[in-house]
Amino acid sequence: MHAYRRFAVVSLGALVVAIGGCQTYVRKADFDATVNELRATDQRQQQQIDSLAQQMQQRFAEYDAKIAQSPGRIRVDVASHFAFDKATLRDEDKPMLDDFAKVVSGHFPQAVVTVEGFADAAGGKPYNLRLGQARAEAVRDYLVQTGGLPADQVRAVSYGKAENRQVLKGKWGDGAEPNRRVTLVVDFAGTLAAPGNG
Repeated sequence: MHAYRRFAVVSLGALVVAIGGCQTYVRKADFDATVNELRATDQRQQQQIDSLAQQMQQRFAEYDAKIAQSPGRIRVDVASHFAFDKATLRDEDKPMLDDFAKVVSGHFPQAVVTVEGFADAAGGKPYNLRLGQARAEAVRDYLVQTGGLPADQVRAVSYGKAENRQVLKGKWGDGAEPNRRVTLVVDFAGTLAAPGNG
């Protein structure tokens, strides 16, 4: 009887170990499946982002805009966006912003847009930070109020006259228009809308 009880206990212990091992295996299998699914989703999303970047490149070629991309991000660099010492949005730049808002809202409504404002090398750093911020906010307000992008998904930041971000190092005044610009950075999250709209 004691031998049978010991055998039963040992068998039960083996069964628990087997079940425990099986559960661990199932969890790992689920984890691996989830990781593979996420990787596949990332790949599909990146393919859509690549396609969207190409569409932007074609659509914004007439606006002298430079398009660059990195994983999960598209950067639209627009030169000569503001006059010297001004933060007023020019009428000739509004069609580009209209197109930008249409593309973003049509293809990626969950995207977060960061408007980066820049200044040329004239003046002090604090002043140029304020000027860059005013320029970024002018563009942000236009994208929200006229372009229809959600206010909580468009933010404005300034880099002022940061030397490492100047297109023409140390230049200001006439001929330094590329330094007086905004850059529109699109960060992606969620799911892209179907291509072909907007």
